[in-house]
Amino acid sequence: MIFRTMITTSSLPLPSDSLTMSMPVQCSKCHKNVQLLPPGPPSMCCHVATYTAPYSYSHHYPPHQLPLTALPPPPYSHLPPRPPLFARVCKRAVICAVSYKNSKHELKGCINDANCMRYLLVNRFHFPESSILMLTEEEADPDRHPSKQNMIKALYWLVQDCQPGDSLVFHYSGHGKRKKNNTGDEVDGYDEYLCPLDFKTGELISDNEINAIIVRPLPHGVKLHAFIDACHSGTALDLPFLCRMDRSKRYLWEDHRPPSGVWKGTNGGKAICFSGCDDHQTSADASALSNTTPTGAMTFSFIQAIEHGHGTTYGDILSSMQYTIRNAENEDTATGTSPPLIMTRRGSLAAGFTQEPQLTASEKFKLKKPFSL
Repeated sequence: MIFRTMITTSSLPLPSDSLTMSMPVQCSKCHKNVQLLPPGPPSMCCHVATYTAPYSYSHHYPPHQLPLTALPPPPYSHLPPRPPLFARVCKRAVICAVSYKNSKHELKGCINDANCMRYLLVNRFHFPESSILMLTEEEADPDRHPSKQNMIKALYWLVQDCQPGDSLVFHYSGHGKRKKNNTGDEVDGYDEYLCPLDFKTGELISDNEINAIIVRPLPHGVKLHAFIDACHSGTALDLPFLCRMDRSKRYLWEDHRPPSGVWKGTNGGKAICFSGCDDHQTSADASALSNTTPTGAMTFSFIQAIEHGHGTTYGDILSSMQYTIRNAENEDTATGTSPPLIMTRRGSLAAGFTQEPQLTASEKFKLKKPFSL
């Protein structure tokens, strides 16, 4: 059995950035500031620019094909330099799936999770395909592999230039882990981490980093939904409030604002996260749920809730997800057979295998609130 917790060693240095930032200029049509990259001025038309050398391309790119440039070193105090800006869309998504192929940590369901989420976003929630950035090991472009650097840059891309009315989605399927926190900014005393493809060299992504990049900058009128299918993922975005729901659909909000007083909310926007399990639990790759192919239990149960008409409200979705996973686990126990639900785990070894999907948010709300992306 494989578990989704990683032991890391050193960190790889970021490659040197051969692309230099330049001063912003104002678009002559819409008057918005646009970053120009040297050498030479680009031709511009409402945030769409054409660049010449040193780039090897000289035509317009849809968002999912935009080359990503290198990040500044931590603590990422500003957005990384970007290629030409594109015509803004109201819906944008980043989908990351890490299968750790050909390693002892390999997961079988992550790529399927990513493909199913993309299909759902396009066909159910009308996300333009060109506004969905996929990071998987199956991508031909190495800049689209789910390394830490590429994932961080994708998260910056997700929130950059967002405006009121925008709907943003971040989906992650892969390993997760937790480590002791000694700074006083975690209620449970632990930090949670996502494990990118290069986790073996110490390249983890902490809940603090995710919160700083895609939560705290969210302006008023922008909504972000995250779906984290990994172990120890209950508070993977470090959002201030966590919802506990029992089997009778009664719920209460727990206050997870850090004892240190560090602000973990937004800049006026709304952030909501569905995660595969509580922070102390593990999350499963499952084949019994779909009866056909391995999937993440959390991703599968979320999609089932939407497809089977249980996605009207946030409460309906959370209750349906918990029921789907709980029912599968109970069936395994009742038959007395080895549980086919659990193929691999997406985190560290823990007692038992029960997982309860969690809901966290930047602010409390009634779970009768209609769900929308």
